[in-house]
Amino acid sequence: MTLDAEYVLPLRWPDDAGLDELVGYLTGLRDLIDVTVVDGSSPELFARHARALPAGVRHLPVAPRPGRNGKVAGVMTGLHAARHEVVVIADDDVRYDEGALRAVVGMLDAADLVRPQNVFSPAPWHARWDTGRSLLNRALGHDYPGTLALRRRVLLDAGGYDGDVLFENLELIRTVQAVGGGVIAADRIGVARRPPALRHFLGQRVRQAYDDFAQPARLLAELSVLPLALASLRRPRRLLLGVAGVVALAEAGRRRAGGRRLFPATASLWAPLWLAERAVCVWLALGARLRGGVRYSDGRLLRAATPLRELRRRTGEHPRHRSDAGATT
Repeated sequence: MTLDAEYVLPLRWPDDAGLDELVGYLTGLRDLIDVTVVDGSSPELFARHARALPAGVRHLPVAPRPGRNGKVAGVMTGLHAARHEVVVIADDDVRYDEGALRAVVGMLDAADLVRPQNVFSPAPWHARWDTGRSLLNRALGHDYPGTLALRRRVLLDAGGYDGDVLFENLELIRTVQAVGGGVIAADRIGVARRPPALRHFLGQRVRQAYDDFAQPARLLAELSVLPLALASLRRPRRLLLGVAGVVALAEAGRRRAGGRRLFPATASLWAPLWLAERAVCVWLALGARLRGGVRYSDGRLLRAATPLRELRRRTGEHPRHRSDAGATT
């Protein structure tokens, strides 16, 4: 049975290296859900995509919208054009199976936004490296996926979300929370995500670290890792205990909310490597902040995301949390 929902895929590609695989995915998806691709690629690539996409998949240009983050404009174009109240937003590397898609859509009977758990598939070494981040996020709260499901009216009534931030998914989540929307962290529902090319992965390290400016407590904790590690170099035992502690914390994240079904037993061993990378990149991100922001497209973005309290003040709303808001499943 076709879902009463819309799948919105914001797209902005510099080339078509993954087009055939994406077309194959959307060909299967269109039988489950109405699909809209919002394409901000160059005119030449836009025309090529229009010819390649399967029949039944709607293909739209991005409508102009304030802000330098092109993904936000793509998402908002898709939300305004959606033919259904329930919308699944997914990056171009996200790959739902039928079970996960039906599960996140069904959860919107009890919430305004659902955030599932992304899992890299396949998992080359750099994807396993980045999985360490996901496990630590799960241990300390929730991971941030490249896909969300929501009731579109909540976000449209809020006037959309800010397009001048880097961490756009967090901005969207906080905007829904700011107007009292209920959010479910569906940590048990794994949604496949294709890993980036190695070159792209390497180019994203400082930019991802810059997201921490949206979470000050986390930022301070990560800034402290490098000085503490350097101070422990003459005390190898202390350093080894620290590494073991990071592995244990990641393992707690793997075991939480059915994570052992989603992540292999060796996944926790990659967490110290990821944290070592972040310990350096967060200082590079701080340097970028002092220079006016992290590089994005042909400019810089200063803000990672807007604090929740500021969003609530802007909307003039007080949280009207549903009974299940913020629940995990």
